[in-house]
Amino acid sequence: MPSIRKTKTSSGATAIQVVRYENRKVVMMKHLGSAKTDEEIAALVQDAEIWLTRETAQSSLFSPVPNRTLRLASCRYVGVRYTFAHTILSAIIHRLGLTGLNNQLLTDFALIRVLEPASKLRSIWLMEQYFGIKHAKRSIYRLLPKILEFKPLIEKLAVAFVQEKISDDLSFVLYDVTTLYFESFEADDLRQPGFSKDNKANQPQIVVGLLVNRQGFPLGFEVFQGNTFEGKTMLPVLEAFRSAHNSATCTVVADAAMMGIKNIEELNERGLNYIVGARAASLSPVVIEKAATSLGQIDGATVRFETDHGDLICSFSAKRWRKDKVEMDKQIAKAKRFVDKQESGRRAKFVKNDKRKTAYVLNEALVEKTAKLLGIKGYYTNIKETKLTDKEIIAHYHDLWHVEQSFRMAKSDLATRPIFHYKKDAVKAHLVICFAALMIGKYLEIKTELSLRNITDVLKSVTNARIINTTTNEEFNLPSEVGSEAKNLLKKLGLSY
Repeated sequence: MPSIRKTKTSSGATAIQVVRYENRKVVMMKHLGSAKTDEEIAALVQDAEIWLTRETAQSSLFSPVPNRTLRLASCRYVGVRYTFAHTILSAIIHRLGLTGLNNQLLTDFALIRVLEPASKLRSIWLMEQYFGIKHAKRSIYRLLPKILEFKPLIEKLAVAFVQEKISDDLSFVLYDVTTLYFESFEADDLRQPGFSKDNKANQPQIVVGLLVNRQGFPLGFEVFQGNTFEGKTMLPVLEAFRSAHNSATCTVVADAAMMGIKNIEELNERGLNYIVGARAASLSPVVIEKAATSLGQIDGATVRFETDHGDLICSFSAKRWRKDKVEMDKQIAKAKRFVDKQESGRRAKFVKNDKRKTAYVLNEALVEKTAKLLGIKGYYTNIKETKLTDKEIIAHYHDLWHVEQSFRMAKSDLATRPIFHYKKDAVKAHLVICFAALMIGKYLEIKTELSLRNITDVLKSVTNARIINTTTNEEFNLPSEVGSEAKNLLKKLGLSY
């Protein structure tokens, strides 16, 4: 029967050993080490008890010692765990309702993408290193396309959260598009070269349309071929949103690129309200003259006209005037340099051929038109002034920066692109993961009023040191102190740790 033995060494220390007796002889099974102080001897005895219990599969008849004592000489530091970050982000995932997806792989991928975005294989490695969570690498690309099935549900969870927790009736939604490029030069029926917002014209891309609420919280997305004109994406996204969430009416806010006679007609036919940016330079000379005269370069002044595109609201801003004036002066100076050299100046705004096409001259008519538009911004809407004033319409349009900020978070903080997948379902599944991560990131920013980068830095500031007892191979986690920034973050999120 094995037992723990204490014996004196020649140096005067006490050796702790696990021994058994065979034929009246002592057989040493494990030498735990030697110590001189009572505390170190007690620690070695604990190690011996644990080793003996594990090796013989028999537990002690006595209660285990409540406080584990470790000898530094038998300890080895092997890294850190981000237990604090995992606990907090898991709580947010639960708060958003994402645990209702019942897909651990999806939520784990979304969580690690918030903390440290990486490729799918590296993300699996990070999960194990940071949290001790293991996923099989071999099955990841087989399971990844199945995540795509959760797109409708995750969008419903996003909408439900906004309606129930943020108290947003979604009477106004914001829409914009971006492009995501691939780390490849091979195109297919989805990945196509097109106008790239990332200046990656030589690489295939996809177009992504995103709907968010007025605070920038994501509500839904759709994926289009990389060469799709962004103006053709808005109606399919809106229809999918209305159909999925039984939304009878809502007002969409979008920039001027979404504007078009066909889009306007279809929005009116489907009972949708809109607030869309107007391209002031494309307005008729008559409208420009009326707007400039009515506004009179008065800061904050607005004027409204009826047009075929709906009501046109024009506003004047002194700050915008100063900015536009500086830009116009630069362009005129550039045009004059080309005229002096008699060069075409294909990129110079105010250069044109004369009527005989024998010389390049300054486009005086365009200069005059541009001067009248200085400081003026236009907006189209089918909402009458009796329901929303001009200033309220403009305020809703200015909320569009939230969509742009969400795209910046998705591209930079969450590293949505470049995309390394090439199969269509895997590409879309990647975007589902990024959408879930965007939900987490935007919620954190809304609640804390901090950038996601600052939040993740604070989450990573609290660690658990991983200590291995080399004698018993036990692993211990030693938590660091929760600092003032982390406590403040917890307070803003309404969480405890």
